[in-house]
Amino acid sequence: MLSNIGNSLLSLNILIGIFIIYFSFQNLTNSTVLIGKKIYYLCLFQSTFIIICFLTLVTAFIVSDFSIINVYQNSHSLKPFLYKISGTWGNHEGSLLLWVIILTIFSFFFLLYNKHHPKNYRIYSLIIQNILILGFLFFLFFNSNPFSIVSPIPKEGLGLNPILQDPALAIHPPLLYVGFVGSSIYFSAAIASLLTNYSGKLFAQSIKNWVLISWSFQTLGILAGSIWAYYELGWGGFWFWDPVENASLLPWFAMSALLHSLIVLEKRNLLYFWVITLCLLTFILSVTGTFLVRSGILNSVHTFASDPSRGLYILIFLSLMIFASVLLFFNKFKNNKYNLNSNSKETFILINNWFMIFYLITVLLGTVYPIFTEVLTDHKVSVGPPFYNTVIIPIVVLFLFFMSVGPRIQWIKNKSYNLNLLFKILIASIFINLSIIYLFKSYSLISNFIIISALFLVIASLIDLYKSLKQNIEFPRIISHLAFGFLILFIGLNYNFSLEQDFNLKLGEKKNFENYSIEFKDLKLEDFKNYKAVIGEFKLNNQEENLNQSLFPEIRIYENPSTITYEASIRSGLLKDYYITMSNIDRSDYYNIKFQKKPFMIWIWISVIFISLGGFLRLFKNAKKYY
Repeated sequence: MLSNIGNSLLSLNILIGIFIIYFSFQNLTNSTVLIGKKIYYLCLFQSTFIIICFLTLVTAFIVSDFSIINVYQNSHSLKPFLYKISGTWGNHEGSLLLWVIILTIFSFFFLLYNKHHPKNYRIYSLIIQNILILGFLFFLFFNSNPFSIVSPIPKEGLGLNPILQDPALAIHPPLLYVGFVGSSIYFSAAIASLLTNYSGKLFAQSIKNWVLISWSFQTLGILAGSIWAYYELGWGGFWFWDPVENASLLPWFAMSALLHSLIVLEKRNLLYFWVITLCLLTFILSVTGTFLVRSGILNSVHTFASDPSRGLYILIFLSLMIFASVLLFFNKFKNNKYNLNSNSKETFILINNWFMIFYLITVLLGTVYPIFTEVLTDHKVSVGPPFYNTVIIPIVVLFLFFMSVGPRIQWIKNKSYNLNLLFKILIASIFINLSIIYLFKSYSLISNFIIISALFLVIASLIDLYKSLKQNIEFPRIISHLAFGFLILFIGLNYNFSLEQDFNLKLGEKKNFENYSIEFKDLKLEDFKNYKAVIGEFKLNNQEENLNQSLFPEIRIYENPSTITYEASIRSGLLKDYYITMSNIDRSDYYNIKFQKKPFMIWIWISVIFISLGGFLRLFKNAKKYY
């Protein structure tokens, strides 16, 4: 029953998409100034029916309808309610259906809320967007149908990957998909802009809010994934340059550059060429990330639903779209030149864009280099944190300086610098850093350069925040910049004051190191609804810190599917986290224990939340202004 409803809705949406494209071309050829009402209604029906289609799949997971292969392979009757729902997008078919929902919703609201822009520009955007929608719908219906049935009907499902059974990961994909798929709307708008010669301030205004939406949600999505990896995968840190992590970070760099370039296009009618480039690049990187994850090329603990044939379809279909857009792009901009004053706000914004592109290229090379090396030499190599830290950290110091000074530069031509203020900020930053060294009695040359540059941005942003109370200064921008400064500051402090120990213990033994002691106090087996758990009790002591806490890491044994996971026990505080994982050693009474002290972790998460908050505040401000 549910399978028939879902397939019918998929078919109906394919038909609606074809009608939207047909009537859109028809509307282009007539002399009417307005877009026909039938197009609005069709877009509304398209969004409504695809949402109902997705809710049908959610219902199938909730009621454990194992006649549907997707439900059978990714759910179990004993799964908690939340993970039954999240199982809907915890697989290839369901996640792509969620993609189509975001595509259609963005398409409808872009059409609805851009009525003051030219008809042809909006129609072409709608056509491009629906070509994307139809491509995914055909793929879903004929190649990755989420409503395919199995016969005979199994009595029980195979279950959801236990690693995916986590609240953070339940929200991580939807947030990330809004970022990924949201880039499609300004990809479509960029092509429409090229086709209609619609550029300048009004074009910037037409896509600015959509870039803000995708960037803000992408930021939160990366945060949710980082938090999940922190306590679920046993890594004990906020970022590990995992290939799939990198795939989510690449479009974020391009989005960040695009956001700032749009300011120049709107204020000075410059960098149109660069804005179009970033619109196309962001979508290309989103697609590339999807292909790499779905194809199984990337070797990552994050890759749960890989299928080379499916990845190939995504690559071919979207490569054709991208190839056509790039050809159009280069045809329009054969002789494009800009004259920028080197001492102006627009130049500083462009320089910061170059920093973003440098980070993007660095992360991209670090991600794909192992792939090409394995193909060419048949040897597996890995690119880890040492590479990224060596290349990126020195540039971050420079980047934060330009990020601090840029907002103080005037448009067109800056007449003077307040060097005295900048010097005072630098002295204050150095003094605070020296105080930190004295207080914590720890020193690292690299981390201290990071801390000083981060403090420079924080103090400069705090001054701007104070001025914003008296003057009309961009408050959302200040919030994001201030939060970014704090983020880099806490990362530097975390790097400088972290402590890690890896050792083996058996029940009753104690390990002493630095000023800490860890005693293996107890070990017990407990039964839960859908797994069994071996729970260890470890007593953590440090007399100097007046610390006496118990931590309880787990080894979980799942039957559906048969999987073993290692759950960290974390004691979080405002200043530091204590983190313990344990894993059994075969044919031994000993367990491998990993202990970590991670300072300021909670402030790293909070900083990222406030970075995205700045984006949402800007979005609401723009919505009031333009709509």
